Amino acid sequence: MTYGGDYGGGGYSRPRGQRQHQRAQMLPLPGREQGPTRAMPRRPAGPPPVPPEQSAFDEQPRPRPPRRKRRFGPGKILLTLVVLFVVFLAGVWIYLDSSINRVNALADYSGRPAAASGTNWLVVGSDSRDGLTQQQEQQLSTGDTAAAGGGSRTDTIMIAHLPDNSTKPTLLSLPRDSEVAIPGHGTSKINAAFSIGGPQLLVKTVEQATGLRIDHYAEIGFGGFANIVDAIGGVDMCVPTEMHDTYTNVTIPAGCQTLDGAHALGFVRMRHSSATPRSDLDRVENQRKFIGALASQIATPGTLLNPFHLFPLLASAPDALTMDSGDHLQNLLGLAWAMRGISDGGVVTTTMPVTSSSAEHWDKTKSKQLFDALRGDTPLPDSVISN
Repeated sequence: MTYGGDYGGGGYSRPRGQRQHQRAQMLPLPGREQGPTRAMPRRPAGPPPVPPEQSAFDEQPRPRPPRRKRRFGPGKILLTLVVLFVVFLAGVWIYLDSSINRVNALADYSGRPAAASGTNWLVVGSDSRDGLTQQQEQQLSTGDTAAAGGGSRTDTIMIAHLPDNSTKPTLLSLPRDSEVAIPGHGTSKINAAFSIGGPQLLVKTVEQATGLRIDHYAEIGFGGFANIVDAIGGVDMCVPTEMHDTYTNVTIPAGCQTLDGAHALGFVRMRHSSATPRSDLDRVENQRKFIGALASQIATPGTLLNPFHLFPLLASAPDALTMDSGDHLQNLLGLAWAMRGISDGGVVTTTMPVTSSSAEHWDKTKSKQLFDALRGDTPLPDSVISN
């Protein structure tokens, strides 16, 4: 056997294929590391795979920002306006209630009538000229204080009875020339009580003469009355015949018309005229008619919803009115609301039953029937109603 080939000298020679196989075992395989086996490192996490329909170069959709809530939506704006309106009304209410003139008209005394059914107001129209300039006195035909005899008197004295049941309210006129007992001052005309002792003595005089307890007091003077009428643009009245007062020289033509403050004052004061042959009895009847028309007109939407009438009315009311120290604006509104029914028959209007046209003496029998009905909140007998 011959050993030759690559080793010379003829030694053992492996076949060619065997040598290649051995060499392949000696060389490292591609990708195989020598030495200890180590785990292959993981590839770092990258962006999520791109969907097939979207290229990696396409713009990525941006997330929508959170929707901002509207700070002032329609509901909040409406609520704010309502709150502001309520605050405004509350402010106006407080201002009016605190600005009205007040006087201690209702006082307790020994022998004062006990409270009965319903509520009684004493409504007074004084001839006070306080606050009027000389030009206003001429315009309103009031005359000056000296011509009126000095002091203050009452052209209008009324009892407004508001029942607690379904009986109609009553507006009762007390003629100013009625002869009654004035506590501490003998017998005299009822309007003299106001001149002597002011509202407190007048209230006491009316309570003693009628047996009715007065719960509220309201007073208005010449100037305040005219200002309220002008504030609402005048009051509509129908006058059957021409009225000319020879004392004040005021003339009101016949027909339906709108009376301004000066003519309205002339209408409720007029008694020296051919249109008022019963003098004070005709005058108090005209006063009730006008109060009904005035209350009805104030309560209409044309006044309450018209700022050109409402705000002048609110501005003139505090200076025009005087109330008892214990009365408030809500009491006055209740009276005005009840009296609005005068013009349509919702209020019974009457004058004290008297024995003659001079209206100096009351009919005792009818007067008692009238006062008993008011105390008991029962309808007035037809026999005591006088218009």
